[in-house]
Amino acid sequence: MAVMSTYTRRRLSDAPFLAAATGAAPARRPVWFMRQAGRSLPEYREVRAGIGMLESCFDPELVCEITMQPIRRHGVDAAILFSDIVVPLKAAGIDLDIVAGVGPVVTTPVRTAADIQALPRLRPEEVGAVTDGVRLLVEELGQTPLIGFAGAPFTLASYLVEGGPSKNHERTKAMMHGDPTAWHALLGVLTDITIVFLRAQLEAGVDAVQLFDSWAGALSLADYRRYVLPHSERVFAELAETGVPRIHFGVGTGELLGAMGEAGADVVGVDWRLPLTEAVRRVGPGKALQGNLDPAVLFAGWPVVEAEARRIADEADSALAMGAAGHIFNLGHGVLPETDPGVLTALVELVHEL
Repeated sequence: MAVMSTYTRRRLSDAPFLAAATGAAPARRPVWFMRQAGRSLPEYREVRAGIGMLESCFDPELVCEITMQPIRRHGVDAAILFSDIVVPLKAAGIDLDIVAGVGPVVTTPVRTAADIQALPRLRPEEVGAVTDGVRLLVEELGQTPLIGFAGAPFTLASYLVEGGPSKNHERTKAMMHGDPTAWHALLGVLTDITIVFLRAQLEAGVDAVQLFDSWAGALSLADYRRYVLPHSERVFAELAETGVPRIHFGVGTGELLGAMGEAGADVVGVDWRLPLTEAVRRVGPGKALQGNLDPAVLFAGWPVVEAEARRIADEADSALAMGAAGHIFNLGHGVLPETDPGVLTALVELVHEL
């Protein structure tokens, strides 16, 4: 069945974000921020008061409101769906919660072949609250594109195997190296879940998708190629027929950028550790780049923020001359919770002038 069988996608041919993502010439340099909807905004804290994170993610009206907040406040060139990478796991029936100050915590970690065998699969109707939120947003957003997203199979696997966030990923790597058969079975299940989740968002009307491999930077290039790349490739391949831009992003992934580009995305996100001119060398020509202002720089005062933003725009222009298909200005990771929203608004205005 075709992904867009129940939905006629909005025509947003003039949207700068989509132009840059697809190798066309945008009318202005597009900018959006990972975690632009969230704790940095007082209106977010107000609307989330007393409501758990996962509960918020399954409330369509709240998803719509929170996603819209940075559009109204900052005038960014794309909205990103308010959700969490563990939402499809929770929807499928895996017992987990997002604990304040900790992150996702899994009640019963996945450690054995039997655990993997017992994992539930995701059915599209189980994320109906998310897709209802997408449909509300499509009505609200006008000419602003909406980015859907999911966690990549490796990052989801790390949460499931470790039982929560991990600094060293020792249990994850032990399974990966010690029982490759079980490892690939686990990533196969998670790849299926990720595809179902992204397809549901696409059918509901998102205009682009981003795959977050938040923990992939913990891997060597050889291990990434052997144990992760085939599964991420399958996610992007399954979405190719939709024709929407596909973005791939991880943190600390400078050494992996070439392989991450090979996975099949149209846009490769770059964190702050690597200049965009080096990123284009590693990714190769023909793909757009996204990034890559250090989120911590936003605390250094406006003159520093402005200088760094101009530097990144210059590096991006050089990367375009070296063969990058486009540039989308972003941070090198998510907006930090204590960030001054006024600095973000001013940064959007500056980027639009560059």
